[in-house]
Amino acid sequence: MTIALLLVDAQRNMLEGDAPIPAATELRLTLATLLAHARTAGATVVHIQNDGPPGSPDEPHTEGWELVLAPVPGEIVVRKEVGDAFAANPGLAETLRGLGVDQVIVAGLQSEFCIQATSRGALNAGFEVFLPHGAHGTYDDGTSAAAEVSNTVERELAAEGVELLGLAEVDFG
Repeated sequence: MTIALLLVDAQRNMLEGDAPIPAATELRLTLATLLAHARTAGATVVHIQNDGPPGSPDEPHTEGWELVLAPVPGEIVVRKEVGDAFAANPGLAETLRGLGVDQVIVAGLQSEFCIQATSRGALNAGFEVFLPHGAHGTYDDGTSAAAEVSNTVERELAAEGVELLGLAEVDFG
């Protein structure tokens, strides 16, 4: 079994600057820790970067669009304009399979959008999908706090076959 870390939309517009998510500091540290563990274990790392429309905080080639955790040589970087990284990049599943990957850990932003869609895309592509609690985040949605939105996404994805993990349970070995 070979595992990959899918680092979804860890971009400056949501983790830094004027309008970060409520738990930006904690999430950034968690994502950096997961990335360091994946690199140490020699796991496949995929950085997924959202391309927003003109004028949006994640418009390509703007400060907000930049990745917070820079890729290193050998890591995969894909871009997307829709929530599901697999739908946006039809060759992604084949690339991962070619590297022997059959399991993915999904982490990043935003829980109810790209995390949920990419997790479902990975399931549909036949991967075993893991979602660590505390390794994804979002904004308050007007009726629920960000943490509750993320918890709801976890419950929904677990019902669909995604395995939830505590951060201490994540193993890239």
